[in-house]
Amino acid sequence: MSAQAQLGRIGNTPVLILKEGTTRSRGKEAQSANISAARAIAEAVRTALGPRGMDKMLVDSLGDVVITNDGATILDEMDVQHPAAKMMVEVAKTQDDEVGDGTTSIVVLAGELLKRAEDLLDQNIHPTIIVSGYKKAAEKAVEILNELAQPVKPEDEDTLKKIAITSMNSKSLATAKDHFANLAVQAVKQIAREDDGALKADIDLINVVKKHGKSLAETELVRGMIIDKEVVHPGMPKRVEEAKIALIDAPLEVEKPEFDAQIRISDPAQMKAFLAEEEKILKGFVDKIVKSGANVVFCEKGIDDLAQHYLAKAGILAARRVKRSDMEKLAKTTGGVMVSNLDDLTEKQLGYAKVVEELKIAGGELIFVRECKNPKAVSILIRGGTDHVIDEAERALHDSLCVVRDVIETGKIVPGGGAVEIEVAKRLRDYAGTVGGREQLAIQAFADAVEVIPLTLAENGGYDPMDILVELRAKHEDKNKGISYGINLDTGKPGDMYKAGVIEPYVVKKQIIKAASEAAMMILRIDDVIAAKTAEKPAGMPEGGPGMGGMGGMGGGMGMM
Repeated sequence: MSAQAQLGRIGNTPVLILKEGTTRSRGKEAQSANISAARAIAEAVRTALGPRGMDKMLVDSLGDVVITNDGATILDEMDVQHPAAKMMVEVAKTQDDEVGDGTTSIVVLAGELLKRAEDLLDQNIHPTIIVSGYKKAAEKAVEILNELAQPVKPEDEDTLKKIAITSMNSKSLATAKDHFANLAVQAVKQIAREDDGALKADIDLINVVKKHGKSLAETELVRGMIIDKEVVHPGMPKRVEEAKIALIDAPLEVEKPEFDAQIRISDPAQMKAFLAEEEKILKGFVDKIVKSGANVVFCEKGIDDLAQHYLAKAGILAARRVKRSDMEKLAKTTGGVMVSNLDDLTEKQLGYAKVVEELKIAGGELIFVRECKNPKAVSILIRGGTDHVIDEAERALHDSLCVVRDVIETGKIVPGGGAVEIEVAKRLRDYAGTVGGREQLAIQAFADAVEVIPLTLAENGGYDPMDILVELRAKHEDKNKGISYGINLDTGKPGDMYKAGVIEPYVVKKQIIKAASEAAMMILRIDDVIAAKTAEKPAGMPEGGPGMGGMGGMGGGMGMM
């Protein structure tokens, strides 16, 4: 278009109603640009899918490096500009927030759905027909998934561990997968609670602390809390057994008035009396804590130096300025009650832990609250050789915690390794014949797109994808035995995924199909893109903007986004 965008014409006179610099594309041009941008995002993460997937090195404009093959992290670190590409990033983030795993799969599937749709558009099939067919196919695919899902009980720790390992197979944790899977299962089972007859597990109650040093195998689960604080006074004990814990949401210091005030002192005795009164107040605070029977104090606010002295004389271990979120977890872990007024502090409000101790780890102090009676919040201390290793370990642990939670809450699993996708595609093709019309072509395209997951797994494993696809389809012709056959990436041949221990949560697969199809349908329905003039870059801003500096770590800037 011209420098000034126009939306109409009266006679020979153009009607200019948009600002100068606005651009507009419509029809096939707009659809093609949106599909290309979304597919470019899918291609960027496709090689990261599966146990044999490759890692991405992401370097931002400040030179900070992230090495990962976690789909959500890759997309979050990329400075994506195209609006359709941003929609793909959003769908991955939603997947991560909802179920915690499958972020790479969802982007790859959405990209393949758009690729297949583009072929149909080239055959002059209207986008509305394609969207209608995709909608029917997605609904049918969820039905098929529900039929394929197998029940699992929360007590089946062996299966839960296999699910956790499957989620970590694609991460760089080869040496410690079993250990991390065991930690994930134990942690989620510890915080799971029954609510209205159903189990619920809030993984926010699992506190993850990262400290470099030692190895991944020395990562530990603490049935209590790890507080990233130090004991406030050198005279206090560093270890307390049979701890009775006071959780105080009030400052242990004489508060300054909110308004400006002056105290006029004409006699040194008045000054002495003033200081004595302040000392009396602080000692009163400590006396109330001692009277309650507490021998450990966690305070959300400050603790005055004099109060620290009195607490140390009483043999009480104390930490100050503890985060609110940590205080709430301490309450759940120790069974204590947070008090805002020390007059309310009694023995009933105190929490319990067998041991509270300060340990120096990786050059910093941490306070461990261990062996609580029935902790409703727990902590995991991740160790590793470098910060990059620890960060990737944290992402892997997050995924494994999420999938174990998903299975405990829904009680359903499906086979992994591309098995469920092959079966869904097979049944969708049978379903397409019952629909008829042009929508049938869209449903068949959806079925072909779903098979991109096993194809990509094979490609990333170094095998011929078409050979494996043919063998898998042949296995799935056996309605009784073939349903759970997927790719064994050790042999490059079809194998029973349940026997191989490659198991995934039903809810993750369901969310992948629903969200990927919704994202694809939304992009397909766009036939007009009106873009305002972009703001001018401030002087001194590096090329690529404030985000990833042109994505230098991914080979030259990802120019198509």
